[in-house]
Amino acid sequence: MRPALEVADIFRQHGPAYRRVHAGRLGIARTRVMRAIEQCRTAPLGGHVERCDACHKERISYNSCRNRHCPKCQSLARAQWLEDRQAELLECEYFHVVFTLPRAIAAMAYQNKRALYALLFQASAETLATIAADPKHLGAELGFISILHTWGQNLMHHPHVHCVVPGGGLSPDGQRWIACRPGFFLPVRVLSRLFRRLFLEGLSRTFAEGALTFHGDLAPLADRANFDAALAPLRDTEWVVYAKRPLGGPKQVLEYLGRYTHRVAISNHRLVSLNEGDVTFRWKDPSATDNKWEEVKRGGDAAIRRWIDEQLTGRSCTIVLVGAETASRRWVKYEIEKSWNDGNKGLFGIRIHRLLDHSQQATVAGSNPFDQFTWKDGRKLSAAVKLYDPPYAASDDVYAHISQNIGQWIEAAIANR
Repeated sequence: MRPALEVADIFRQHGPAYRRVHAGRLGIARTRVMRAIEQCRTAPLGGHVERCDACHKERISYNSCRNRHCPKCQSLARAQWLEDRQAELLECEYFHVVFTLPRAIAAMAYQNKRALYALLFQASAETLATIAADPKHLGAELGFISILHTWGQNLMHHPHVHCVVPGGGLSPDGQRWIACRPGFFLPVRVLSRLFRRLFLEGLSRTFAEGALTFHGDLAPLADRANFDAALAPLRDTEWVVYAKRPLGGPKQVLEYLGRYTHRVAISNHRLVSLNEGDVTFRWKDPSATDNKWEEVKRGGDAAIRRWIDEQLTGRSCTIVLVGAETASRRWVKYEIEKSWNDGNKGLFGIRIHRLLDHSQQATVAGSNPFDQFTWKDGRKLSAAVKLYDPPYAASDDVYAHISQNIGQWIEAAIANR
């Protein structure tokens, strides 16, 4: 199902003006990518006629641009990449390791992409190999997959490397397998500190070789004294390294990474609107994490109520995502009751049981949580509050249906109050 708004639509409407404004700075490669996405599956790329043998109906299908940056292309290449990588997986435990550059280094990397992204790959790989080879930790030779991400979901520059690593490696003589302790890979603090040292040493060498350029706000860093002063505090701060066993196994991590190996930074289904040059899109707030919820729960019932009340303050609508067990959740009930009693806050639910979970599995439909609230006249809250059930079986179609309709559902819920 075609989304209501695509990256191609934005490029077609604003691409020509953008290229004029940035003429001479955009570069040939980026210009070609923009034009390929604009022309993808349109007449300029040609096409072919499809004809039904039964009813003889004909339709024209235009050719794809096949550019690796296009959100609509590369599905076959991505599927082949996933199949190849999954075929390489071993029958052992796996870990997901992420190396992230500090913000100050990320700013330097933005102006020196080729040099510092290469250094990020090199330092992270050497960190894993060195710590794993140390007999105090594992004493084995690792093999792993590394993939660079240069953005976050909010499209802000955020360079980091994802690694899919088996929980063990070959002995120094190559004759036997040495496994990590179950559930434990390598000490994160040791990884973090070696990564920090290796990257900063490499960064200093790269500067000494004259391979770095700085401009704008970073122009003073071209002076060696200023450059060294900027690095000094970074030698004492803790750098972020994440290392955990994925709940859904290595295939879950590969599936996640596969979305980016053959895609641009944002999918069409995350786009909400294009209005007078402003693009609205959805992204996941990293502050709303499971870890945050666990932290709040440790504060007891009063802390949970206070946290939910804070989340609802200033919101015009509450959306309840209904899965298999949502109706039985105590604090979901509290959130529903709080939202409805607010008097002017929109409220509705969306069934999400057909969306794939972290194990790439769908679940069963749960009870309607709004059925649990009854007015004095015997009517249930569900008589006034809608629970939408996307009419599709495939997870991608369900997600697309929600993306296309959620705006009008919100407006209808607010109007209902």
